[in-house]
Amino acid sequence: MTTLLLYDTARARIVPFEPNPHVLMYTCGITPYDATHLGHAATFISYDLLQRHLIDKGYTVQCVRNVTDVDDPLFVKARELGVHYLDLAAAEEARFERDLVALNALPVAATPRASSAIPDIRGFIGMVLDRGFAYQAGGSVYFDVTKSDTFGSVSHYTEEEMIELAKQRGGQIDDPNKRHPLDFVLWHPSAADEPAWDTMWGAGRPGWHIECSALALRELGTTIDLHGGGADLIFPHHECERAQSEAATGERFVKHWMHTALISMDGQKMSKSLGNLVFVDRLRTEYDPMAIRLGLIEHHYRTEWEWDDGLMHRNATRLMLWRASAEGTTGDLLDEVRERLDDDLDSPGAVAAVDRAAANGVCTRAAAELLGVLL
Repeated sequence: MTTLLLYDTARARIVPFEPNPHVLMYTCGITPYDATHLGHAATFISYDLLQRHLIDKGYTVQCVRNVTDVDDPLFVKARELGVHYLDLAAAEEARFERDLVALNALPVAATPRASSAIPDIRGFIGMVLDRGFAYQAGGSVYFDVTKSDTFGSVSHYTEEEMIELAKQRGGQIDDPNKRHPLDFVLWHPSAADEPAWDTMWGAGRPGWHIECSALALRELGTTIDLHGGGADLIFPHHECERAQSEAATGERFVKHWMHTALISMDGQKMSKSLGNLVFVDRLRTEYDPMAIRLGLIEHHYRTEWEWDDGLMHRNATRLMLWRASAEGTTGDLLDEVRERLDDDLDSPGAVAAVDRAAANGVCTRAAAELLGVLL
């Protein structure tokens, strides 16, 4: 079997990815309070492409993709709409799943909700406290980053950089109950209209980071082969996840960290908070979903790119050309696509190879199928 090379965020270089025959994979999913935008789709199609390539290489893959249905943005949107937060989450999760099915994403092994893991989260926090990595203050439980000698080893940011990013991303660095500005919440009191669960530390709800750690441990065990998400999750989310998971279990949490680059629109990162979004369900009313998928995989998962109005027309034309060459002799195209994917999941190179084959009348069907494109 040829070796798959992938960039590892924590090691900051491309390295061989050689897991056991059964690959344990966790990707951070959506907070379901709005429709799937192109940034979401690019991330999850990247991991779908990886999953397809691993299966083609002979591995089995157990991929878990959580749903963050206990989180501030969801509560805020539910208040605005005057609906129960779980009703909003269920509706948006269903829309998200319809989009991924349309884009021909493989089913994942599990899509657990954070709200399903409250007992697991309580037990997990107890483990962190018992091992001396957390403390109680002001009705909350905090992780003590000074007890983690390797805090920062995923992102490689300096303490000053982490503090600045925490400030930008809701880290509440000025919380007077914290011993250190980078300490983060494991459990805290709920607002009056938010869900609350009883614990020995008081009624409240979990912090964001602890949800993924508890779900990963419950669904996949102590150590995961590959953990992924968008690059904006490197810090604080994944940095905090790694620290608290290894504090709880004493074992390595993740063997390989894989992150996808962000998509921009009008010169800024595509995000719900900015409102500069292209929604997948709206694109699907105008274009074949396979053209949308092609528009995503023509970009490399680690390269930032900007939405342009020609993207969909270009890939609708590409899809038509691939389909026109879906029969005939295959030549070496499939092996060439496999080779490109082995090289840090080089989907642009793979797409270019199929483009050349289509132009020369070589059968594109098998190679397109490996890329998840239905002809």
